[in-house]
Amino acid sequence: MSDYYFSAEKMTVGYDKKPLIREISFGLNRGEILTLIGPNGAGKSTILKSITRQLTLIGGCVCLESRELGNISGRDLARKMAVVLTERIRPELMTCKDVVATGRYPYTGTLGLLSADDHRIVSDALKMVHALELADRDFNAISDGQRQRVLLARAICQEPEIIILDEPTSFLDVHHKLEFLAILKKLVKEKQVAVIMSLHELDLAQKISDRILCVKGDHIARYGAPEEIFRTEFIKDLYDLTEGIYDAEFGSVELPAPAGKPKVFVIAGGGSGIPVFRRLQREGIPFAVGVLSENDIDWKAASHLATRVISDRAFCTISEERYEEALECMKQCERVICTLESFGEMNLKNQKLLKKAEEFKMSVEIPT
Repeated sequence: MSDYYFSAEKMTVGYDKKPLIREISFGLNRGEILTLIGPNGAGKSTILKSITRQLTLIGGCVCLESRELGNISGRDLARKMAVVLTERIRPELMTCKDVVATGRYPYTGTLGLLSADDHRIVSDALKMVHALELADRDFNAISDGQRQRVLLARAICQEPEIIILDEPTSFLDVHHKLEFLAILKKLVKEKQVAVIMSLHELDLAQKISDRILCVKGDHIARYGAPEEIFRTEFIKDLYDLTEGIYDAEFGSVELPAPAGKPKVFVIAGGGSGIPVFRRLQREGIPFAVGVLSENDIDWKAASHLATRVISDRAFCTISEERYEEALECMKQCERVICTLESFGEMNLKNQKLLKKAEEFKMSVEIPT
């Protein structure tokens, strides 16, 4: 691990000298993002507090540029590392610019007076996080999303080489989550900053991270690249999922399919069926889908949401056998929903299914 810019070697963390998580090892270079994921209460925040020296290590070591953190002075560390934690700070009578300016204190003299260069850095940081218009606003009077951007600007003001963030997107809506992470990614790329953070949003962690550290119980369950971590069965075990499923390909979680004999038969394909699948699931109506090609986007969604899926091999014309299976299943249903607007050579038998439903005088719905 000594070859990495920042590393942990067999680190043990906990409270009051009582170990909580043992044998934590990882490495990170500048220009990379390491994300901690895992269930609530697993110890992600404890790890972050330990590597920022807010908690005393029980065992092992943490190194920055091959130097143990315990041997680096507070001022020197503040010039290397910035920290943004989940605790909501409530400074009295401070504007957003004042809060951001505190990031320059590691570089000022005893009186903490800012130079013209310091003020320029403060303004540049506010501009980078799209918060320049907030400079003169009361920090306590802005929204959570705005507050997170201001705190990131404060961290940027320290001109750090590594930033530690604890659940930075927890209080943000979708717009501000994406904006915040896009700013962070830009900072990593342009300034070659290393980032260690914890996230609850698995889809975002999968998209933004270079490395993932999975925390569970008293140990690290897995450490590696996102493509090694985000697999359906592993995420299911990590979070002890007993209801629903995590879909690694979509990066999403799905609720269980409605139980019972299918009441609705859906003819779909090409993604056209997904809104209908979700509507039926919300209404608790068990349904069947067919005939889908096994490389169709609807097939993947249906495998999680439908009671029964009738499918055929990818890139093949629907076989007579699968058609007959679908026809028998459709006959047992109360109604049919067809989401397809047209039929190609490969799925002409689905058009035949629709015609059969009409011949049988079944209730047929074609969403517009």
